[in-house]
Amino acid sequence: MVDDKKEKKGDKKEEEKEEKEEEDKGDKKALERKLTKRDVVVHPIVLLSVVDHYTRVAKGTTKRVVGTLLGEVDDFKLHITNCFAVPFEEDPRDPQVWFLDHNFHEQMFAMFKKVNQKERVVGWYSTGPKIKPSDLSIHELYRRYTPEPVLVVMDVQPKDLELPMEAYYSIQEETSDQVFKRTFLHVESTVGAFEAEEVGVEHLLRDIKNASASTLAVQVGDKISALKALTVRLKDISAYLQSVVSGKLPMNKEIIYQLQEIFNLLPDQDSEELVRSFAMETNDMMLALYLGSMLRSTVALHNLINNKIKNKKLKEQKSEEGKKAKEEKKEGEKKEGEKDEKKEDGKDKAKADGKKKDEK
Repeated sequence: MVDDKKEKKGDKKEEEKEEKEEEDKGDKKALERKLTKRDVVVHPIVLLSVVDHYTRVAKGTTKRVVGTLLGEVDDFKLHITNCFAVPFEEDPRDPQVWFLDHNFHEQMFAMFKKVNQKERVVGWYSTGPKIKPSDLSIHELYRRYTPEPVLVVMDVQPKDLELPMEAYYSIQEETSDQVFKRTFLHVESTVGAFEAEEVGVEHLLRDIKNASASTLAVQVGDKISALKALTVRLKDISAYLQSVVSGKLPMNKEIIYQLQEIFNLLPDQDSEELVRSFAMETNDMMLALYLGSMLRSTVALHNLINNKIKNKKLKEQKSEEGKKAKEEKKEGEKKEGEKDEKKEDGKDKAKADGKKKDEK
């Protein structure tokens, strides 16, 4: 019996060691994948160039456009800083029949390299708006120019409050028949910009934004859109957790760890200190709003009183000017009457003198 217990303990220890080794191998693979498959940062000039390319070539049609992405690695992230369009055609009936002018691509890249030596070919973009069957073969073509190209699928007509892009790498996947097949792996993608690009984007947004809208209305609109995006994310998290609990999807440890971190960062709403601090902040904000409304009403009354005083003064000035004009008219009429009387007196004297001369 003692020997059986020792054997069982030994078997348990060996199983635990094997599990630890498998976990270590999985962690190492995840780290290797993170190092080789870098997070993608797309710059604003790329988004503008892709939209311009689509507007010029395929707007109002079901076609998609394809182009080359240029960039560099900085801070362990792949920064896509530039791009250019490439002539592309495909058969809508047979997706495997397509044409990409790689000679044009090579000539354009040679010219771009003269301008900026740091930029190199990092992948290609497509206005899918989703992955298509021919994308793997196009991806293999771009592997001639870079060992690990990235595919960025752009949605030029986004409907949801999400980033209009998805980034993918291609990896080898072992199938059941022991043949390795390429498939796409999704990676994180964000929008980033250098300082000079931020200034340019701000100037563009000034022309796009409605000038008649106030800053408060713009801020409220931004907050509403952010809350809508948050509700969409929460619904996605809820749907994922429900599918994991029901057994439809396997549990991903990394996703669960990230969700646990989010829940740990949430404040404890039952604590008295938090409630007191929220109440104090709300009271301070309401006091500031109350004082602001009082000042606005006082200033409005002050302006109203000043306006009434100005109107009274203007009326008095107009009445005085009218009186002066009437008096001047009367004086002018009097002077004209006196002049007429003098003229008549002169005429009478002339007639009398004429009569006296005739009598003589």
